[in-house]
Amino acid sequence: MGFTLIELMAAVAIAGILAALAAPSFSSLIASQRAKAVASELFGSLSRTRSEAIMRNTAVTLSPKAGSWQSGWQILDPSNAANVLDDHGSAGGMTINGPASVTYRASGRLGAGAAPSFLITATAGSATAYQCVSVDLSGRPYMVAAPSC
Repeated sequence: MGFTLIELMAAVAIAGILAALAAPSFSSLIASQRAKAVASELFGSLSRTRSEAIMRNTAVTLSPKAGSWQSGWQILDPSNAANVLDDHGSAGGMTINGPASVTYRASGRLGAGAAPSFLITATAGSATAYQCVSVDLSGRPYMVAAPSC
């Protein structure tokens, strides 16, 4: 009382078909999670930059590495630019469009008229996902899943 070879082959074929049908939705899930993960890291860095500015009572800047947000970003010590307070590595396979830098004043607010936003685009297979990280004038960052900021 076991399975015959034909029954086993039929079960494997059905499992293969079901896996092939599910694969595109996994691509969408992977792209979405990658975009959310990078957006969350950037959100945390913006919050930390704001906290450092308030704590140190001086302006603190979050800037991209090598002039590109895809290369990573860092928070530099305002009293010694050679000292890095926080450092994030490359966001491989992502596109991040954002401002040249974000500077928080000692009050924890941004400069006049500045309301930066970052558009993060992640792709996995044929699926593309977007996350937007924006900062309001009071200096608080927030995240939105949207194709534009």
